[in-house]
Amino acid sequence: MNGIFLIIGGNLGNRIQCLKQGREAIEQQIGHILQSSSIYETAAWGQTDAPPYLNQVLWVDSSLSPEKLLQTALNIESSAGRTRLKKWDSRTLDIDILFYHNLIMEQPGLKIPHPRMQSRRFVLTPLAEIAPFLVHPVLGIDIRTLLQQCEDPLQVQPYTDSNE
Repeated sequence: MNGIFLIIGGNLGNRIQCLKQGREAIEQQIGHILQSSSIYETAAWGQTDAPPYLNQVLWVDSSLSPEKLLQTALNIESSAGRTRLKKWDSRTLDIDILFYHNLIMEQPGLKIPHPRMQSRRFVLTPLAEIAPFLVHPVLGIDIRTLLQQCEDPLQVQPYTDSNE
């Protein structure tokens, strides 16, 4: 399995509606969503007093360059009311590029694959659901194994309550 994998998430407002709007904007502005993981709920990373996040991984078919993909994702976040005040701040919508095919890229503001994904259970759990045998191009390890090795203590639960 190869392709572009994004993770979307948020912990402010109507979280389900924000994810839905994010998926719709991605379809319209980035490319066709080939597959979506289930939605998962996780305590906020880095801030114990923040509301919990909902996260979902998307496998996307896009012809955008990595730079254009990032800029479009940032514009979608901004349109959804995202403001960037400080690291790990609460947000309505966050879109991160996990993989762009097998590309390895490091530029200011754009690192592919996502440099901390292997340490975050909230990323690996939904990614393992739809791409368990995808091999991380830097680490040479598949996602299922990365999830098994992940030491992140945060619990990642399937989200079942759609009454936000």
